[in-house]
Amino acid sequence: MADLIAWAMVVAVAAYATGGGTDYGAGFWDLLAGGAERGRRPRWLIDHAMAPVWEVNNVWLIFVLILMWTGFPTMFQAVFTALWLPLALAAVGMVLRGAGFALRKPTRRLARRRVYGAVFAVASLLTPYFLGTVLGAIASGRVAVGTPAATHVWTSATSILAGLLAIAATAFLGAVFLMADARRYDAHDLVDYFRPRAVLAFCAVVVLALVALPLTRHDAPYVWHGLTRGLGLLLVVLAALCGGATVLLVLRRAHRWVRYTAAATVAPAVVAWGFAQRPYLLPTSMTVSQAAGAAHTLRWLGIVTLIAVVLVGPALVILFRLDTRGELEPLTDADTRSDGLSGGSV
Repeated sequence: MADLIAWAMVVAVAAYATGGGTDYGAGFWDLLAGGAERGRRPRWLIDHAMAPVWEVNNVWLIFVLILMWTGFPTMFQAVFTALWLPLALAAVGMVLRGAGFALRKPTRRLARRRVYGAVFAVASLLTPYFLGTVLGAIASGRVAVGTPAATHVWTSATSILAGLLAIAATAFLGAVFLMADARRYDAHDLVDYFRPRAVLAFCAVVVLALVALPLTRHDAPYVWHGLTRGLGLLLVVLAALCGGATVLLVLRRAHRWVRYTAAATVAPAVVAWGFAQRPYLLPTSMTVSQAAGAAHTLRWLGIVTLIAVVLVGPALVILFRLDTRGELEPLTDADTRSDGLSGGSV
């Protein structure tokens, strides 16, 4: 049961990396969109593309925390003791990012919109970076029971590269999904705007991955060994092939499957990390069995997880399908007037 819960946690991390990563990537391109006039059209697309589902992706993060806290309390304690600072910075970034996104659109004064927009965009850059440094610290074996909080735990070469890879991967996902959304809105200028950005972001992912290979061999040897052999290597190759297919589809303007291939670029890479670490949750100090909670707790957690998947999974699938088909547009003033929702009594 402990192994099943551990794999459920890895799958949830992969889901958050793809779903949440797309939202972070949209914020990244919001940051680089330019001034008010130059960035007006890209930011318009970002607002409309993110609005229906931007909070839903946090479900995966909450799911990961619940699985870790309940199923592997010793690991939870070790991680949150040694890495409380980058985790706290990531949490602050999530809050500021959400507040900036929510407050920017209804604000009428340009100065305040710029402030809220800057908060949203900068937090979208820093949050995935700090989350990436956490994964890098765990992969490099610097986190164990009793490890004190210190900057050197999450500022190693592996952590820094993991943070930069997280930013590049989110930028890649964001550009691909925004390009597909621009096509849905018949905004052909924005399709051409995000197409080269998607290709450049993928190139950044490739360069960072190539730089990480020799560094992680010495800094995170156990995970490096797992990523260069067996199922770990197979999943890495699959991720690379899906990334190449995404770039090819982008260049050929074949947008039908581009969202799926982009997601298949990131998700297998996360699962490959899970295979590379096995049987450890904290290489090389804590295995899955050593970190597992009580047997009856794991059984109930498995039951609750299954129920959650059955109840929430189909709803999320329907939500994203409706969103990608453009059927979740916000109400306009004309809609509220025609339905009697604006003004008057409730």
